[in-house]
Amino acid sequence: MFKGIEAILIGSENATNLANFYRDKVGLEIKFEAEMGEEDSPTNMYEMGTGGVSIYIMDHKDVKGKSSNPQRVMFNLEVDEIEKNVKELEDRGVKKVQDIYHVENYGYIATFEDLDGNYFQLVKTKE
Repeated sequence: MFKGIEAILIGSENATNLANFYRDKVGLEIKFEAEMGEEDSPTNMYEMGTGGVSIYIMDHKDVKGKSSNPQRVMFNLEVDEIEKNVKELEDRGVKKVQDIYHVENYGYIATFEDLDGNYFQLVKTKE
C-alpha cells in the first residue's frame, strides 16, 4: 500500500523567512519555489532538501506565531561529522536545544530550533 515518505510539510506564518533560515543558517538548498492559491491571497511554497525526502515549507493561514509543541514532530538531517556540523550551526546563530548525545545502537543526535520554534535534529548514525 505505502511506497515511502514522499515529503515533510511545515506550515508557517511566514514561509519565505523560514525557507531563508533553512537555506542561510542550516544549509539546505531551495530546490523549488512556487506561489499557490488565489491571485488576491497567494501562498508561498518552498521545496527544501539535500536529496531523499523533500521538506516543503509553505504559508498556512491557520499557523500563527511559534510552535507550542516543538517536540511533537521533528525531522532529522543526517550528517557525516556531527561535532563539526553542530559547531557550524551554532556559529551561524541557530539555537541549540540539546547538545550531542548518544543513542545506543543508533548513533549521535543534537537538537536545534528554527525561527518558528519547530525542532529539527542533526544525526550521525552508527556505521
